[in-house]
Amino acid sequence: MFNYTAPKSLLADRVILVTGAGDGIGRAAALSYAKAGATVILLGRTTEKLEAVYDEIENAGYPQPALVPLNLDTAGEQAYVELANMIDSEFGRLDGILHNASLLGQRTPLESYDPHTFEQVMRVNVNAGFLLTQALLPLIKLSEDASIIFTSSSVGRKGRAYWGAYAISKFATEGMMQTLADEYENSGHIRVNCINPGATRTQMRAYAYPAEDPQNLATPADIQPLYLYLMGPDSRGVNGQSIDAQGNDAPETFA
Repeated sequence: MFNYTAPKSLLADRVILVTGAGDGIGRAAALSYAKAGATVILLGRTTEKLEAVYDEIENAGYPQPALVPLNLDTAGEQAYVELANMIDSEFGRLDGILHNASLLGQRTPLESYDPHTFEQVMRVNVNAGFLLTQALLPLIKLSEDASIIFTSSSVGRKGRAYWGAYAISKFATEGMMQTLADEYENSGHIRVNCINPGATRTQMRAYAYPAEDPQNLATPADIQPLYLYLMGPDSRGVNGQSIDAQGNDAPETFA
């Protein structure tokens, strides 16, 4: 699956929501999904970044995307209900969700971790994923073949000093994925999995490792084979898994 080559029309006629779609891995996923034929709903905090991705998709001749500016840090339950209503009105179903948006927070001991930052990271990385998924599940159930992908990290599998709320949020994300996957294990048409992107050339990675040479890292485009595989029909039957996008031999992993 790490060298997976997606058929040209892998996601034809599918409607897929990508959070954090304005930059980094979310942008790369949105572009790869659109190239594979999907109508992509671009969700993110910064309108200008979303518009740039929107224009890139349109200029490439891919299916026209939809644009949804939404700040996951401040959005309440009603905002997710309204988003679900909009998708229902425009498309009538949803075939996939990529939960990509995350906050890093502080790299500091828990003893000195700022409580406000801790709550903010949990709101964006955990609470928003729950509220968004819950609001969209009725539309996911209408799909004949649906995939929900959460974004994990190696620090969400084994705790590591100074990773604070980020690591804790990724443990919670793994648990949310496993719980949801088990609930839909016998649905026959809904699968739920996690991707750990690994060491990838993103702004978050640069902030976490400022002395690192980004040229030694995989780009967001490099890791798209797994994102395409899990979102498309070739991954039917793959459920409840947490998979490294760069394989087990990748350098120190961090989403």
